[in-house]
Amino acid sequence: MVNYKDLGLVNTREMFKKAVAGGYAIPAFNFNTMEQMQAIVQAAVETKSPVIMQVSKGARNYANATILRYMAEGAVAYAKELGCAHPEIVLHLDHGDSFELCKDCIDMGFSSVMIDGSSLPYEDNIALTKKVVEYAHQYDVTVEAELGVLAGVEDEVQAEESHYTKPEEVIDFATRTGCDSLAISIGTSHGAYKFKPEQCTRDPKTGRLVPPPLAFDVLHEIEKKLPGFPIVLHGSSSVPQDEVDTINKFGGNLPDAVGIPEEQLREAAKSAVCKINIDSDSRLAMTAAIRQHLAEHPDHFDPRQYLKPARENMKKMYIHKIVNVLGSDGKLG
Repeated sequence: MVNYKDLGLVNTREMFKKAVAGGYAIPAFNFNTMEQMQAIVQAAVETKSPVIMQVSKGARNYANATILRYMAEGAVAYAKELGCAHPEIVLHLDHGDSFELCKDCIDMGFSSVMIDGSSLPYEDNIALTKKVVEYAHQYDVTVEAELGVLAGVEDEVQAEESHYTKPEEVIDFATRTGCDSLAISIGTSHGAYKFKPEQCTRDPKTGRLVPPPLAFDVLHEIEKKLPGFPIVLHGSSSVPQDEVDTINKFGGNLPDAVGIPEEQLREAAKSAVCKINIDSDSRLAMTAAIRQHLAEHPDHFDPRQYLKPARENMKKMYIHKIVNVLGSDGKLG
């Protein structure tokens, strides 16, 4: 058993309480590689922001559970080395799909886990979530649950259609499960293709897709039902068109990739939404920088030569999200 506190990590309880009261959201950045982890820590330290480093089941299998434990411990030490005396870093499991996976992550030093029973019948979702909560809380690990279904694809998580969270269910669900935060569905979606072209309109000047607005009426109803309760938005990458353009310019093929407009995320961050998940934007920033570098330097073959600009581009994106979208900068201490 590895206790996350021995790794220097924190859970999300106080972090979320401050975010809800302060009208900002904590960045939850998915990572798979050392370069992503370095960029996340650098951005968090430079902006004085708390941060959630999260891994999916697939990312954990890719990186190896033991290595992840030491990467998390290293992230805390790295933040201190960069001058942050008291970093607030969470290691979070994104979209855990079983009690066994959540338990294993808790036992390996995760400070927060998500159990996603949203595809199950309502009562089964409650039973599974409650089981995870009861185990996690023994070790002061916080638990995120999900009500409603997001469309899109992210690692093993896939759904053709979204189903908005039903506000009338949230009080019963939160009370009976004891979860610490709740991921809801109000129109966000996983992946770089969050909406089909027929769901969007096209900007007549640019020809780019304009996605439909988020269902803020559903969010506000949930806030009324659960005042002050931490709400989470998944699938909240904005899919920056400049990164998509760079990828396509240098040999990629991402037609009609579209994400959530940042002005809508800014509005959500000022509400009870206190955790916003961003994954695809990091992938796009990394891939765009690598494609451009290799196209401009065909003689390069040392991974450090193209991973360094990839790391810088991701760091730039993370800082932008923290400062200009989520508003979590300057909130440490």
